[in-house]
Amino acid sequence: MASPESANRGNFPVYADVEAAARTLDGVAHRTPVLTSRTIDSRTGARVFFKCENLQRGGAFKFRGAYHALASLSAEGRHRGVVAYSSGNHAQAISLAGRLLGISTTIVMPTDAPQVKVEATRGYGAEVILYDRELDDREAIAAQLVRDRGLTPIPPFNHPHIIAGQGTAAMELLEETGPLEMLLVPCGGGGLLSGCAIAAQALAPAIRVIGVEPEAGDDVTRSFRTGVIQSVRNPDTIADGARTSAPGDITFPLIMRHVSDMLTVDDPVLLRTMWYLWERLKIIVEPTGALGAAALLEDKLESRGKRIGVILSGGNADFKRLAELL
Repeated sequence: MASPESANRGNFPVYADVEAAARTLDGVAHRTPVLTSRTIDSRTGARVFFKCENLQRGGAFKFRGAYHALASLSAEGRHRGVVAYSSGNHAQAISLAGRLLGISTTIVMPTDAPQVKVEATRGYGAEVILYDRELDDREAIAAQLVRDRGLTPIPPFNHPHIIAGQGTAAMELLEETGPLEMLLVPCGGGGLLSGCAIAAQALAPAIRVIGVEPEAGDDVTRSFRTGVIQSVRNPDTIADGARTSAPGDITFPLIMRHVSDMLTVDDPVLLRTMWYLWERLKIIVEPTGALGAAALLEDKLESRGKRIGVILSGGNADFKRLAELL
């Protein structure tokens, strides 16, 4: 449940909520490794620490928020079951968390979602309802399921328990590395970014937290620059985990309060970075997961002489699609 401090601030989580989420996740979520590379340090002139959420349960950081959100449901809420909408990683995370907690899950997914993510979601036991991204509104479909079946909606990022759960990734990173001067975080709707920024500022007050989006899906970057929520419809990007239309009314104020800057990278840069991480770190990172690393490796910021954390947010790569691109 949300901490008393969080309750006093409405739906906006604070560091106490991240700590509560960490207790919920203890022994359930993987404490993912932190990797370093002398080659990357030499290339960037920085000391770089990669938090490998691609090795999290379900293949992405999303498990943290999903499990915390479902574990926080009332007995009645657990009995009714939940509905979520997602192109993949949140879908897998909710279905896996539901299986572990004995909660039925229904997931609304686009027909163009990576097949590997659809199959994994079904494999964890969820009912998958497909929709056409161009013609249908996933939130409207989910809302109808809430009305018809009495399900509890668990959105992918704009939810206090989701945000608090995602923040545990940065909490673990800083507990292992000590204070960092910069933290680079992939950004879709801002759940991971806002949660990590809350945790990072609590543990290293001088840190600069920077969110990184795909250039084609720059809604949060434009929102950050203007101070007003901006949107983009169905952004055409290989970073399928960041194809959100706009930040949420919870994530956006948190980003404005805790995040230092926003950057974007285009798809060719993103793919080039992804292949490089595969080769150098010997781990599988999906395109969305490589957003923060892309900004660093393509000199989008001044890194020389700094201690920098990078969240590698997921590893659920669609090998068939990536082989075509390669």
